[in-house]
Amino acid sequence: MKYNPVTEEILAELREIVGDKNVMTDEEKIEAYSHDEIPAEQYAHMPEVVLTPNTAEEIAAVMKLANRELIPVTPSGARSGLSGGAIPEHGGIVISVENMDEVVEIDYDNLMMVLEPGVITNNVNEMLEESGLFFAGYPMSVETCYLGGNIAENAGGGKAVKYGVTGRYVMGLEVVTPTGEIVQLGGKRVKDVTGYDLKQLIVGSEGTLGIVTKAIIKLLPKPTQRVGLLALFKDEATAISTVPKIMTEGRIIPTSIEFMDKLSVKTSCEYLNEHLPYQEAGAMLLIEVDGNKEDIVNADSETIGELCLDNDAIEVYVADNHTTRERIWSVRRNIAEAFKVVSPHQSLEDIVVPTANIPKLMPYLDDISEKYEIKVPCYGHAGDGNLHATLVKNPDHSMEEWFEIEEEALADLYQATKELGGTLSGEHGIGSKRKKYMEMMMSPAELNLMRGIKKAFDPNNIMNPGKIFDLE
Repeated sequence: MKYNPVTEEILAELREIVGDKNVMTDEEKIEAYSHDEIPAEQYAHMPEVVLTPNTAEEIAAVMKLANRELIPVTPSGARSGLSGGAIPEHGGIVISVENMDEVVEIDYDNLMMVLEPGVITNNVNEMLEESGLFFAGYPMSVETCYLGGNIAENAGGGKAVKYGVTGRYVMGLEVVTPTGEIVQLGGKRVKDVTGYDLKQLIVGSEGTLGIVTKAIIKLLPKPTQRVGLLALFKDEATAISTVPKIMTEGRIIPTSIEFMDKLSVKTSCEYLNEHLPYQEAGAMLLIEVDGNKEDIVNADSETIGELCLDNDAIEVYVADNHTTRERIWSVRRNIAEAFKVVSPHQSLEDIVVPTANIPKLMPYLDDISEKYEIKVPCYGHAGDGNLHATLVKNPDHSMEEWFEIEEEALADLYQATKELGGTLSGEHGIGSKRKKYMEMMMSPAELNLMRGIKKAFDPNNIMNPGKIFDLE
């Protein structure tokens, strides 16, 4: 589709709508909005103008203008995404929600919170600290990401085994549609089957169906007790085969079950100068349980520890205070950063397979590593089958070689994932990075249903075009 440029006349109208100080055209300032956390040299596209509006009404007016003039609009949050979802593929207007960072209401009676999309996710639980409540649907990157981005990607994280992902906690949304209407979806109602659930359609739509301007999220009582376990196993298969037994034989649903292969653990420990005995282990599980009764949480952790040992764990370390929990979680959280030291060029993937098929994936990763002479560490959320298999550039390869290898290796990885009953993404999204592989995973009928939904919301295809799939 052919879009129109942002002319001086359009800029003048935009300044009228959002105010002069909320319109940026200087290249140095708007460069940061040309990419997210995937490599800028491969994927970045410059916008023509960046807007930082303050209200839903301003965004609605911008969308009406963009529709009239056929100008593409890309929503933007903290730009911490890993799929290219916030990249302005066709230039045009970027709408950043960074100024919309107000906590509108904390409704203790209904256990709900009303927030604008630019609230940093980590700040939500900091605000709730003294209330005994918490927002359970947050991802691993809580310190940087915005709530609006979490909703757009339906972000998950390390606690999804017990608590689920962001979408479970989104009760209501205020959304500006691509044609400039402000609509209220859902509300402070726990049950609602009045028509189609458009609210959940917006969740995970990657900013292609509208811009979230307010969200009502559900809160839960915060557990007072936590215990972490770090279980060392001789190989990946032994570690993963233990995961379902924790829930079936142990009859316990842990808060977290994180998987780390040997390469991930070794690299992270060396990066942190951590002296855990990782040399003995071919894989590790990081398991956490939480609750409000110390004796019950301790009993559950003991049951899980014994179950791991009965299933050939080499050793199980218990972390029952903040310092020791932080020590073992630090190893998991710093894997991606550790590999950036090995090579700044990598492709951090987000595949999902049925949990029992995780061990079957490992030989494929070894084959890819050997075939392309690259490292392919694998870690992630074992409890829900969501793995961050990461292609790490060999320092001996030129950038031209790396781009070619990356494309071929990703095709191999996704084909293996499909053969094991898996798919492309569990929490990072499709965006522009994985778009071309959608036809590998989905039938034409399924993709056409999605295209029909997109056209119903966005008849002129101006809202974040070029993401997830192409309309033509």
